[in-house]
Amino acid sequence: MKKIFSIAFLLLFGFLLFYINLPVLHYGFTGFAVIFLLLVILGILFSIGLSVSQQTKQVKIVSKPNKFLSILAGMLLVYCIVLPFVTSLKMFRSSSYQELIGEVKNGQKITNHIAPISIDKIRVVDEELAHLLGEKVLGSQPALGSQVELGDFCIQKVNNNLYWVAPLLHSGFFKWFKNQEGTAGYVMVSATNERDVKLVQQVGEVAIKIKYQPGAYFQSDIHRHVYFNGNATVGLADFSFEIDDAGKPFWIVTKYAKKIGFAGKEAIGTIVVDAQSGTMNEYAIAATPKWVDRIQPLEFIEDQLNDWGEYVHGYWNFSNADKLQITEGLTLVYGKNDKSYWYTGLTSVGKDESAVGFVLVDTRTKETTFYKQGGATEFAAQSSAQGKVQEKGYKASLPIPYNINNIPTYVMTLKDDGGLVKMFAMVAISDYTIVGVGNTMRETLTSFKNVYNMSDNKINPNSVSNKKILKSVVTRIQNDVKNGNSFYYFKVKDYPNIFVGSSQISNQLPVTMVGDSIQISFDVDLEEVIDVSSFENINLKSSMKSK
Repeated sequence: MKKIFSIAFLLLFGFLLFYINLPVLHYGFTGFAVIFLLLVILGILFSIGLSVSQQTKQVKIVSKPNKFLSILAGMLLVYCIVLPFVTSLKMFRSSSYQELIGEVKNGQKITNHIAPISIDKIRVVDEELAHLLGEKVLGSQPALGSQVELGDFCIQKVNNNLYWVAPLLHSGFFKWFKNQEGTAGYVMVSATNERDVKLVQQVGEVAIKIKYQPGAYFQSDIHRHVYFNGNATVGLADFSFEIDDAGKPFWIVTKYAKKIGFAGKEAIGTIVVDAQSGTMNEYAIAATPKWVDRIQPLEFIEDQLNDWGEYVHGYWNFSNADKLQITEGLTLVYGKNDKSYWYTGLTSVGKDESAVGFVLVDTRTKETTFYKQGGATEFAAQSSAQGKVQEKGYKASLPIPYNINNIPTYVMTLKDDGGLVKMFAMVAISDYTIVGVGNTMRETLTSFKNVYNMSDNKINPNSVSNKKILKSVVTRIQNDVKNGNSFYYFKVKDYPNIFVGSSQISNQLPVTMVGDSIQISFDVDLEEVIDVSSFENINLKSSMKSK
């Protein structure tokens, strides 16, 4: 009877451990072996026979531990401790770790990778602000807000517009128990317009019910649902919430394997799970639907890049020669053809202020490009932007790299202590002393280009292309004073755009009138209002010569 009870207890306890921890049942993973080891140790303890002497009151062992269980425990200890040490130690496998990122291509100019962008498409809302705005819209509906909480925000392209999207999650066991059909929708926050915040509760005329989610209970937990539906033998990571272009919610799960013994996590495929019905579709990486933005988990790429830079000359490189490390972590950015990339700067080990290059890693294919060009680290750019408004005490958000008129530029927001955006900043990646700040993105761009155009001695002017020179006649001109600086907006004959320049560009601007012939140079970009790089009033020049 005791033996039956012991077996029943071990089976039940083992099932609970597997059900709660969801260990991967495959070589290279130790979770399942640790659970088996615990059960075997308990089995050994149950198998030991003990007796208590009535006379001496001493406890004696009357039967030895089960021999088979003892051998099994030893084998499990070898698997959990010895094998990971032997097969995965970086001291012996440094080349494998260094090559795990794959081929790293050398890029010529980072602006070839990041497409030019209109200022109304620049990301001005970061994850922290998105959460703040999402909480606000959720708080506007007290009945709903008391039942749910916001999940993690994921940035993604939806119908070619950039959004932060987060699911509504159950706020506790009893809330889940009363509402097991699912939570009522998700929150979308535009990454380019902080006023565009919406609670989405139906697609078409069908109500959204997100049944499968992290932190739910029993089979409603998204990880448990995927695990017990044929995925117990593969690693599962990065449960990110994404919506398709129709607004239907899904969970994107990355399948991974271990490539270096018990280490070296490598994405091998995806599982797209309908957040409402639980329907699952598995894909190879190349076959994953195009609307899925991220397949390669951030932590995988971060580790692989650091190993690539660390073991450039193997493990025994005590001089740190040619060693590289990532700067401030990875940022998701969008480049040409709407492709998404993990972006980070690389700096030499021991160097903090300047980057030796920048890396873009395709978030789907893991194709990696290294741009070996000097510039500012994200931290240096943040410090430079904050120093520009140090009297206000604003804090800069994580910089996002953009191609501004073919100038590699960090763009960031400047926020107060409450996390609200107060100003914007642009910092040249090539030289973090070139900074433009403003109350609007338009004002910031004008300020940045004014500073940039006056710094030709600091930056190679050949880095700027698409420069156009135009001779024409002024048809309208008006000045505007912003933050103590005078800006002159004008239109010219036979050109559709509005031009703007400051007296810092030319002291002829304040005295220019309608009808004057002028010559200007500017960068051809996507803006309706274009900043001029140079300005010359031909009429004034002619009158000075005649004198």
